[in-house]
Amino acid sequence: MSGVRTGTGVPGWTENVVAALPGGTGVRVVAIEGRSGAGKSTVAAHLREALSARGEAVYVLTMEDLYAGWDGLAEGARLLRTRVLAPLARGEEPVWHRWDWQHGRRSDEPSRLPDEVSLGGILVVEGTGSGASPALLDLLVWVHAPEPERIRRLDEREDAQLYIPHRAAWAAQEAHHLDRHRPQTHARVQVDNT
Repeated sequence: MSGVRTGTGVPGWTENVVAALPGGTGVRVVAIEGRSGAGKSTVAAHLREALSARGEAVYVLTMEDLYAGWDGLAEGARLLRTRVLAPLARGEEPVWHRWDWQHGRRSDEPSRLPDEVSLGGILVVEGTGSGASPALLDLLVWVHAPEPERIRRLDEREDAQLYIPHRAAWAAQEAHHLDRHRPQTHARVQVDNT
């Protein structure tokens, strides 16, 4: 799909992304997709800041809250679709249960969007799997970084020691997800985060 190409090194790059977001009523949804270490969380944080500066109510939902542990990428994408995106598309309130990584189970406490977002704000979903249902999104953003850069970032993460034992299995899940859902080809915005 053709669309906006920008990079985090380009002055005003967040405005390029914001400009690609269609207007509308209700909650608008932006998905920030890419491989591990591409910088999805960083892009989402900058996008949140840019949208907030324009007076938009914004909530960032990380896919890490939806994954069912280290083997849960597909389950996280399914929960995003069934518990968050589909209800929003029907005009209903999304309700989900965060994954408790420490205890290896879903939280008993339900999660919801903040009221100000539910009344017509912007939900930014960041993480691999967030672009698995492009028809339910207002904007899909693909974040790219070269593999050596992604690996360096993963090695420097604060939680790198927790991630290392799961890296190969997670990469296989990512590859399956990207092959099956092809979010990069559905993205209207491509962000180079080299």
